[in-house]
Amino acid sequence: MNWYSIGRIEDIPLRGARCVRTPQGKIGVFRTAENEVFAIEDHCPHKGGPLSQGIVHGKAVTCPLHNWVISLETGKALGADEGAVRSIPVKNEDGALSIELESLMMAAE
Repeated sequence: MNWYSIGRIEDIPLRGARCVRTPQGKIGVFRTAENEVFAIEDHCPHKGGPLSQGIVHGKAVTCPLHNWVISLETGKALGADEGAVRSIPVKNEDGALSIELESLMMAAE
C-alpha cells in the first residue's frame, strides 16, 4: 500500500475538516468530536458540493449546498437520499495522518 502523509490530527479541528489535493482529485479529511478521522471524496454525490466545508456531526457530514447527509464511514448518502462517494483508508500513527493512495489510483483507471 502507498500511504501519503497529510499532516497531523491537530491540523484538523474537532468536528472539522480539511481538503487534501491529490493527483486523483480532492479528498475531504474529517475529524469527529471523538477524535476519529475519516477521508472521503470531497464532492457531494448530489450536486458536487464541497463536503469538507460542511458540518460534521457524529460520523456524518452535512453538505453545505443542499443539506444532504453523507456517512463518513461508508461515503453513502443517509436518509431518503441516494448516492455515494468513495471512502479512503486513513492511518493515524500517534497523531500523524496518512491516506492510502493505491485505492485512489485504482479507482481513477
